[in-house]
Amino acid sequence: MLRDRILAGGLFGLGLAVVGGFAIMQTVSSSPALAAEDGPGPNLVIEVAGEANGTIVIDLLPEVAPKHAERLVALAEGGEYDNVVFHRVIAGFMAQTGDVQFGKAGGDTGNAGMGGSSLPDLPAEFSDVSFERGVVGMARSQNPNSANSQFFIMFAPAPHLNGQYTVVGQVIEGMDVVDSIKRGKKTANGSVSDPDRIVKVSVER
Repeated sequence: MLRDRILAGGLFGLGLAVVGGFAIMQTVSSSPALAAEDGPGPNLVIEVAGEANGTIVIDLLPEVAPKHAERLVALAEGGEYDNVVFHRVIAGFMAQTGDVQFGKAGGDTGNAGMGGSSLPDLPAEFSDVSFERGVVGMARSQNPNSANSQFFIMFAPAPHLNGQYTVVGQVIEGMDVVDSIKRGKKTANGSVSDPDRIVKVSVER
C-alpha cells in the first residue's frame, strides 16, 4: 500500500505545516544549531540541476543516526538517487527529495513522495539535535518507523520537528544552491511543477 512519506503527518496548508496541532512558521529556535563544518562524515556530494545549479555537500551524522546514515550511503553508492527530483519544496520550510521509487525525472512523477526504495523501512533514530537551517532530516509517514529513502533539507529552523523526525546530516557547502531550489505551490502541498533534480550523488569518506 502506498504511503505518503511527508513531513507533518501529511498536512500542509497555505505554506504552514501542522505537527501535532502546531503550525510551523519561520520562527527562531533557541536550541543550539549544528556547526556547519565538516565532521568525520561520510559526506554526500549532490549535484543539482534546474533553477538551482551547483553542488550541495551534506555531512552525514552516523553518531546521531547510524542506520539512516548507512541507508543514504548505500542508496547513493548504488546510484539510486541519480536523476531524482525535489518533489516537495515549501518556501521558508524545507526541500524534500529522495523518492527513488516514484521520483525519477523524465518519468511519471505523479506519485513522487509516496515511495521509498527496495530496502525495508528504518526504525526511528530520534535525537536531541534541533532542526535548524541546513539540517537534513528523514521523511516518513505517520508511522515513526517508516523512513526509508526520502530526506529533506531545512531552509529555516522548525523546532516543532524536534524529536519527531530523524536528523541524519547537515549541509556544510552549497546552502546557496539549496536556497535556489525551485519552490512548489503553497496550494498544492508544496508540489513542484517541472521540479529541479539531483543529477548525481557521490560519497566522500
